[in-house]
Amino acid sequence: MHVYPDASELGRVYRPDLGIVAPAAEMVAALAAAPVPEAAPARWTDWTAAARLDYERWQQPRETPGAVKMEAVVGWLSANLPEDAILTNGAGNYAAFLHRYFRFKQHGTQLAPTSGSMGYGFPAAVAAGIRFPGRAVVCMAGDGCFQMTLNEMSTAVQHGSAPIVVVANNGQYGTIRMHQERHYPERVSGTVLANPDFAALARAYGGHGEVVERGEDFAQAFARARAAGTLAVIELRMDPEALSAGASLSEIRAEKRG
Repeated sequence: MHVYPDASELGRVYRPDLGIVAPAAEMVAALAAAPVPEAAPARWTDWTAAARLDYERWQQPRETPGAVKMEAVVGWLSANLPEDAILTNGAGNYAAFLHRYFRFKQHGTQLAPTSGSMGYGFPAAVAAGIRFPGRAVVCMAGDGCFQMTLNEMSTAVQHGSAPIVVVANNGQYGTIRMHQERHYPERVSGTVLANPDFAALARAYGGHGEVVERGEDFAQAFARARAAGTLAVIELRMDPEALSAGASLSEIRAEKRG
């Protein structure tokens, strides 16, 4: 494929070496049935190998502050959940840990918004639990994200849906706080949260609830949540310093001050 960067002021124009007009389904079927080349060109092999190496390096855990570390929690889930487990999330910095450290093993095992919608993950998990009652369903949520739709715990209990919600509670709207610290260090406005006891709230709805304050306690808490066979919430008490997968709150402030 050749690129002609000066072809149009409207943007780049990509012109194929060989243009084919064909129904998509038939074309994909024909390509799938075509013989595989004996060897890929060296430049393609080298490029894909380098890209894979970059990806695997990026997935090496970057340690975050606090006694409960999201990178370790998500890594444990990736290693221990069934391959057909369904993972859901809404929007927030917590979701970056899921996307960075969890490896999806099968098609159709992720439910997530494409528009940055907070609160999406939990209703999606409830629906997945109703649609696939025999499969493990885990909703990753932030404390702010979960509070957008946690009233749907009543729907889950009423209809027998049993998702496990892992709530990263760092007491703030993490993504917005990150941008505040980057542009206006220490000038905090409207991002600190007064959260409920999420585990107690889950029990009040008739589900199972646990609080995890040490990372080493997560695996057993998760096992108890699965054994409960009902809606379950595992609240992770996070250090507010653990602001994102890439940098702590203090590191972001220091970077801004330069």
